[in-house]
Amino acid sequence: MSTPLHDPTWRGFASDNYAGVHPEVLEALAAANGGHQVAYGEDAYTARLQDVMREQLGAEVETFPVFNGTGANVIGLTSVLPRWGAVVCTDTAHIHTDEAGAPERVTGLKLLPVATPDGKLTPELVEREAWGWGDEHRAQPLAVSLTQSTEVGTVYTPDEIRAVAEHAHAHGMAVHLDGARIWNAAAALDLPFAAFTSDVGVDVLTFGGTKNGLLGTEAVVVLDPARATGLVYLRKLTMQLTSKMRFASAQLLALFDDDLGLRSARHANAMAARLRTALEAGVAGGTLPGLTFTRPTQANAVFASLAATVADRIRERVRFYDWDRTRSEVRWMAAWDTTEADVDHFVAVIGEELTR
Repeated sequence: MSTPLHDPTWRGFASDNYAGVHPEVLEALAAANGGHQVAYGEDAYTARLQDVMREQLGAEVETFPVFNGTGANVIGLTSVLPRWGAVVCTDTAHIHTDEAGAPERVTGLKLLPVATPDGKLTPELVEREAWGWGDEHRAQPLAVSLTQSTEVGTVYTPDEIRAVAEHAHAHGMAVHLDGARIWNAAAALDLPFAAFTSDVGVDVLTFGGTKNGLLGTEAVVVLDPARATGLVYLRKLTMQLTSKMRFASAQLLALFDDDLGLRSARHANAMAARLRTALEAGVAGGTLPGLTFTRPTQANAVFASLAATVADRIRERVRFYDWDRTRSEVRWMAAWDTTEADVDHFVAVIGEELTR
């Protein structure tokens, strides 16, 4: 048996990507191993995944497992756009800030970012960039991309997504949803996936898994085949087609077994809420001077502001990231394996460094 190269008891609050693979997912991988299955998606696990996703999201749904979220976003957006198309998104959207220009550089689409107060688009905000159709000098705004939960930890309600989708469709625009943390959103809303995707007008969906205990596995889900086309070709030409697809599909299936995905996401959300509540109590009691909160905690993220020198001292003891150094804003993320003891220790460290 191999010896670990790391301390398996070490956990931080930098990213839910830091967490390992959920033990129940490892069991699913082991169960899928052994013997031969046809490659490139013609296997029993991928066939079952298609059935499960149709049960969850609608009878016409097509699901395409891929390696990562950036690839899923690129493929999903490309499938709903011509080469001259553009995408309205928020200025905090992962496709705009954290994908190294991949959506624009890999397939040539144009992003049209809009500033938002809470990471969420509205019909009015979409209108700021949804114009210029027929103007040969302007990339044509033909899609809107939402993120659920958002990059700043907020969650769209079904009505908010419906309003954007109806507005976009009225302009002939498709609607993409980046669901890298879709399980956290479902847990926060306490609603089935269809209630805030296919039922409210989303056309193509990036369905996350890696941030919720999977090993490098996401999926592109086509909710409206009339709007999103060519996925079977796009996945291959963007290098997102896995040959041993049974292992990707088995992991996604595992999230639906015994509510594993929701259990994991609810736990992550609860740990973020525990962190926020404990820190709020300290702020109110005067024991955490200089700490303020910058955004609501609706899923598994806590955003706060404190002096950069203090943040750096805390980070030496418990790992996390700055969100906006110019505003002294930091982000603390909980994961499926964050424990109450982890949270309580982090609160104590924050208190110690704030009062040094």
